[in-house]
Amino acid sequence: MHGGPVLLVIAHGSRDPRHAATVHALVERVRSLRPGLRVETGFLDFNVPSVQGVLESLAAEGVRDVVALPLLLTRAFHAKADIPAVLREAPRRLRIRQAAVLGPSPLLLSALERRLYEAGLTPADKSSTGVVLASAGSTDPEAIAVIAEIAREWRHTGWCAVRPAFASASLPRTEDAVRELRALGCRRVAVAPYVLAPGFLPDRIARGAAEADVLSDVLGPAPEVARVLLERYDAARRPALAAVGA
Repeated sequence: MHGGPVLLVIAHGSRDPRHAATVHALVERVRSLRPGLRVETGFLDFNVPSVQGVLESLAAEGVRDVVALPLLLTRAFHAKADIPAVLREAPRRLRIRQAAVLGPSPLLLSALERRLYEAGLTPADKSSTGVVLASAGSTDPEAIAVIAEIAREWRHTGWCAVRPAFASASLPRTEDAVRELRALGCRRVAVAPYVLAPGFLPDRIARGAAEADVLSDVLGPAPEVARVLLERYDAARRPALAAVGA
């Protein structure tokens, strides 16, 4: 039996039922990779159970240690403000450590490539294919800079070119990045959504990909994503790294 802290995965939540279904599928994959680890899911909004409700239930059971893991790809407002505020309201008997967000990670780049290959590309297509790294978007400059850096890093793995794009709050939009890659002379253009679950903004990315040749699926419950969750959990539960992401 696993003796470590409970892993509480904190998702944003959405009115779109595909969001919660995808979050639960990802959490099930995490459980399958580490049998015996107790993994719970809480939502900030729209879905149940709420983060606060899960924390109160855990405290009532006598649980003491929790690693709270933001199901987020960048360290923006939710990771910096919303989630810490919710965790501060947790029952006092709980010792909670907030793990780092999921990105950036080489495993997430592997997951992005997995989704592109599932959508029909092959490794042999890389040199002639331009990729739009399509993020939800943020008003946080740190988050925007991280997406731009991921695009630069990914370009060096052999793609014709990689351009970041954003569904909200920032520019360029997906459709503009698609046109830019065409103008650069890339023979094929693919859109890779750098998002975890379906919803309003991923649908906007899909509409922006209308002129692309390939649109891959969201990251969802890809095995690489599940492995990143466990990496962040392990880092947060080590005493020396207990404050990571806080």
